[in-house]
Order: sequence, then structure tokens, then C-alpha cells
Amino acid sequence: MRAFLEEMFFVPKWYHYPFILLLLPLSILYGIIMSLRRMIISPKEFGIPIISVGNLIVGGSGKTPFVIALASRLEGVVIISRGYGRKSKGLVEVSSEGRILVDVTQSGDEPMLMAQSLPHASVIVSEERALAIALAKEKGAKCIILDDGFNRVEIDKYDIILEPSVVKNYLPFPAGAFREFWFNQKYADIVAKEGEAFHRHVAFENLQPSMVLVTAISNPHRLDAYLPEGVVHKVYLEDHAYFEEEKLKMLLSEHKAQSLLVTEKDAVKMQDFKLPISEMKLKLQIQETIFTQVDEYIKGYRE
Repeated sequence: MRAFLEEMFFVPKWYHYPFILLLLPLSILYGIIMSLRRMIISPKEFGIPIISVGNLIVGGSGKTPFVIALASRLEGVVIISRGYGRKSKGLVEVSSEGRILVDVTQSGDEPMLMAQSLPHASVIVSEERALAIALAKEKGAKCIILDDGFNRVEIDKYDIILEPSVVKNYLPFPAGAFREFWFNQKYADIVAKEGEAFHRHVAFENLQPSMVLVTAISNPHRLDAYLPEGVVHKVYLEDHAYFEEEKLKMLLSEHKAQSLLVTEKDAVKMQDFKLPISEMKLKLQIQETIFTQVDEYIKGYRE
């Protein structure tokens, strides 16, 4: 069912359209409600520059590597994320200026990846973004990056939307992948289109002649275009799912593979596993004009 829905959301085939038509009234209603939120709710000013990196679709679009690339250029930055898939609740400090304070079960996979990738930044997870913003200010943050914050309409912020190149269904949930009507991107300060404003580059570590791909990301079929030779089997888990070491050992044995091929997001949940790992590392090449616009926003805010 998950594979069917992901295909329907991103690259629908002819057999998806009866379901899309059935769900269309709900999608229109959902889109109207989300648009009304933007008209009714007044955003609150928090007295600190806040940059949101988000998207309009459910699932991945490169937000995490984009946040890492942006945060690596900023001083005194605190990243705030909801922490999808974590086993904790409430506000949790994941890192403080690069010092890791919790394990991945408390942070979630994406916040942990950001924390480990940014030795000069701090990372906080919280369902209540306002509480995390207050803590960041208390700790002396100079600016804040909201991970996946476009739909947080109650916060006054500078919005960057990432627009992936793979989506062909532009309907709102539940008939499509969009969290709002696609034309609500007009509310963003920057719409960064994949293939124009940013490009993906995938590097590999420890490639082996025979590997099993194991991943717990949204829309995992998007990895297919980047897979190297030697992948003998693929295993897709739910987005943000955790792995069991013994089951992974059995997979290696069953398919006579020499290593597990995983993404960086998956790898942070396997750090204590005594297993051979091959890793896919996604980096983004981002137009310099985007960084310039963010710098101008921060400078103008402080003035």
C-alpha cells in the first residue's frame, strides 16, 4: 500500500486515477482549509531573523542537505526541527555548538545528521516551535533556521521552498503529495527549483561488489537514478523507521552481500551496529544568489 500511495503521489500511472478522482473532493477541501489558515492567522514576530527551509510536498525534497549547506555559512545559528520519527516528546536539545547531547532515538534521524554535520551550530527539536525559538534566543542565537517550517504560518519568517523535479501530481493531500495548493508557493520569499537553483550530487563511501540497499526514507525510488553497480537487493522501510541489527545481518547473509548500502540519514541510526556499511552522501550545489538573498534578509533585519 505504501508503494502504491507514493507512486500515486509522485508519478501516478493510469490505474491511480480512479483513486485520485475519488479523493479529489477531500483534496480540494483540505487545500481550502490550508489556504484559509494563511488568510486568518497573523504571523508573530520573534525579534530574531528566522529562515525557514521547507517544501509543499510530503516527504523528502532535499531539505536536510539544504539546511546543512545554509547553516554552515552562518554564525550563531540554531536549527529548529520537529524531529519526525524520534522516540522522545517535547523540547529536546540535540546539540550545542556541535556538542552532541542526546542519542538518535531522542533527536530523530534528520536532526542528528544535521547536528553531526555542523560543528559550529546548535540543533533543537520541538513540536512547539515557539518554545524552541525562545530557548534559542536565551542561549544567544544570532539567527534561526526552521527545518520544514513553511506551513508554520504563525511565525514571521523568511521562507525558502524547495521544488523537486520528480513530482507529476500537483493535487493536495490525500489525492496528491501537496500539503497545500501548489500555487501557495507565491507566499514564499524564494522558490528554489531542483535542476535550476540547486543540483544534487551523490558521493559514495566504501562501495563493495555486492550490496543490499536498505533505507527508511520517503519515496525511496528516487534513489534509483543514483545507485551504483553491485546492488543485489533493495529493502524499503517506512520513513524514519529504526533498524534491527540482527535482521540486517540476516539480509547480508541471505543475499551473500558484502555490505549494506544506506543513506546518511539511515547511517546515523546504525552507528553502533557492527556491520559493513557503504554510504550514499548527498550534497547540494546551490546557486550563490540564494545565499546572497538570505544574507541580505539577515542584514536588513538587524538594521
